[in-house]
Amino acid sequence: MGTTMRMATVDDIARHEEIPLESRYDLQSTYQVLEEGVERWPDNTAVSFQLKGKPTDKIHDWTYRELYETATRAANLFRSLGATEKNSVALILPNLPETLAALFAAQTSGIVNPINPLLEPAQIASILRDADAKIVVTLKAFPKTEIPQNVAEALKEVPGVDTVIEIDMRKYLSPPLSWLIPLIRPKIKIDHGKKVLQWDEALAGQPGDKLTFDIPEGGQERVAAYFHTGGTTGDPKLATHKIGGMLFIGHVVKEGVLNEGDVILCALPLFHCFGAYVMGLTSPMNGGRLVLMTPAGFRGEAVMENFWKLVERYKVNFFMSVPTALAALNQKPVNADVSSLTYTVCGSAPLPVELFKQFEAKTGIKILEGYGQTEATVVCSVNPPEGERKIGSVGFPLPYTRMKLLKIDDDGVLEGEAEKGEIGEICIRGPHVFPGYKDIDRSKIFIADEAGAEWLRSGDLGREDEDGYFWITGRAKDLIIRGGHNIDPGMVEEALTTHPKVALSAVIGQPDSYAGELPCAYVELNEGESVTQEELLEYGRQHVSERAARPVYVEVLDELPKTHVGKIFKPDLRRMAIRRVYTDALRQKGINAEVRCIKDKKAGQIAIIKPKAGASEDQIAEVLNGFAGAWKIEET
Repeated sequence: MGTTMRMATVDDIARHEEIPLESRYDLQSTYQVLEEGVERWPDNTAVSFQLKGKPTDKIHDWTYRELYETATRAANLFRSLGATEKNSVALILPNLPETLAALFAAQTSGIVNPINPLLEPAQIASILRDADAKIVVTLKAFPKTEIPQNVAEALKEVPGVDTVIEIDMRKYLSPPLSWLIPLIRPKIKIDHGKKVLQWDEALAGQPGDKLTFDIPEGGQERVAAYFHTGGTTGDPKLATHKIGGMLFIGHVVKEGVLNEGDVILCALPLFHCFGAYVMGLTSPMNGGRLVLMTPAGFRGEAVMENFWKLVERYKVNFFMSVPTALAALNQKPVNADVSSLTYTVCGSAPLPVELFKQFEAKTGIKILEGYGQTEATVVCSVNPPEGERKIGSVGFPLPYTRMKLLKIDDDGVLEGEAEKGEIGEICIRGPHVFPGYKDIDRSKIFIADEAGAEWLRSGDLGREDEDGYFWITGRAKDLIIRGGHNIDPGMVEEALTTHPKVALSAVIGQPDSYAGELPCAYVELNEGESVTQEELLEYGRQHVSERAARPVYVEVLDELPKTHVGKIFKPDLRRMAIRRVYTDALRQKGINAEVRCIKDKKAGQIAIIKPKAGASEDQIAEVLNGFAGAWKIEET
């Protein structure tokens, strides 16, 4: 059975919108998705899971009935332990079938709060406190993971959590390995004072055929999720998501991209919106099979080496990707039958044009570039599957979604709307736009246009072409300002990535005492390649048409720093550049000092200077006060 909403042009979108959104579906909770799924496809495979990434490893399947019953038992358990719409159930888990069931269950009993399990204990504790977490679901101690240890440490600082529920991955091992786990399981000192339950035992005491409580009121307007954003910087914010936004994203992906019963490979984390909604929610809405490819997704053991064989094994139809994952896959031979694959949707960051062309030519798989953010429940626009795909663009807005480019000054004051082809900040309206961050003033992220309508400020710069396609030109904060001249780092990155040995590039502004900032590039090479710094600088001089935008410094890294969803993490690169530039500037004046960078909640990025060998604060100040960045002497 095909989809009903193949929109190839902006005019198709307009025709689709002639029917009000509320007439498209009447679901009032994500739990209803599971109810419809078990009614229509009870014995079909809903979820498949592999602990490791070899194409011969054991597959663990859950039917729709098993997914429904597990989520129902979990929702009843959470509610019996005090979960309500006033607190949250935190999931500090990798990708497991239980993680998907817990997502549905926690949204049903109250509010779910998925947390990146790779964060440090202090960051986990901060998110738990901000989310008013009452219950934490995490892993039982297991070899080769520090998640349980970090959670146990974090919970000592979170008095509001009453109960910890542990999931044991031992069930996914076969003898004799499973017999060894009790002998080699890490010993963790549990001194946080919380009640600890075991997932399977606790669920066994709850009914799996119906809920024992009424789902909280509010329907599509009810906030049922807190997704953290910015957690890798040490200053996370909690985006609040409504049921209506979740259902909308699931609906448009199901109708616009997928066919009923499609097999979706999920290699992105379920603690991020991409995994939780575009794949985790959409697949059960569509009667499909969701393949959870190891607990660590793309980073799982043997996944990248065997990716195409795994596609063949499951006859995968669709997967979500990010540019860094496609760059890695582009270096792997297509050594399997991947004819089942129709599309991959790529988001999180602009995809280099050269990588786009190489990947499609090599694999024959269509890439649909899209755009979104956590604050808009993840997706805002996408290139049409059956219309014109403009390489380098992020397509046009989803149905019932509006995007416009506003000119906003540094003080947040609206100066007007950008014309077609003119750069402005992308601002968004739609049923999936979140109501705001938890406990943060909305005025910092929303702006009213000249007609008084409220728009979400994305922080991204872009332009709209004559056909209604949007093009991302960079983050407003990523703009490099060289002596008053604005430089788009994306343009420089695009040029460097055309070098045959370069897999990925990231360009930032490094401090300069004269120009304020100068373009600086960091690159990751294709496997087995080597290149000199001078060769890359010369390549930049030849291929970056704008003289002011040519990098003054290029450094090759074994791997560019990345976030948990594979997006290049530029704050780490900025810290590297600040340390290098400040250290060199001090040494040129004969001043020996250690430089490091921290993220300060009030001052932002700040350099900490530790004088050595008799260097005085006055000498340091004479050098560093010539730079615009904040710095201070290390406190002793």
